[in-house]
Amino acid sequence: MKRELATAVEEIAEDVQRDAQISITTGSVSGKNHKPSAPGTPPNNDLGGLSNGIIITGTPGALTRRVVSTAPYGAIQELGGTVNNPGGQPYFIKDGEFIPVSKSSPAAARLPKTKPHTITLPERPYMRPAAKKNKARGVRKMAVAVDHVLKGGKFRGD
Repeated sequence: MKRELATAVEEIAEDVQRDAQISITTGSVSGKNHKPSAPGTPPNNDLGGLSNGIIITGTPGALTRRVVSTAPYGAIQELGGTVNNPGGQPYFIKDGEFIPVSKSSPAAARLPKTKPHTITLPERPYMRPAAKKNKARGVRKMAVAVDHVLKGGKFRGD
């Protein structure tokens, strides 16, 4: 029985993981033309760290699995928040656009530096919508698994 139920749990976790990743990568443009998503919508993929960092934790075959983000900025993207930036970032302005420069760049010493400031990031949920999207289907999968087991059958998904 445990194996059949664990199979359902694994499938549900995979569904949530996949939908969270898809919500980040769909329609995204990486690199120079990357644009942040609108507040309240999933983050737009840029370098792939957030999407690739969505993993399933726990022991395969167990009845409990968790879908989590391992990206250090995963929680602030999901929930929003404020970051206290210490400043000191070299920069220049080109055509009205702020261009940060690496602190290790030879030009960095000659450039102005940002002052300490706070940055407020709006929430851009990607995990909660994926969990909500899969809740009803997950409940059905578990019900099917339990029903099959109680009738002496093996769980095969829906």
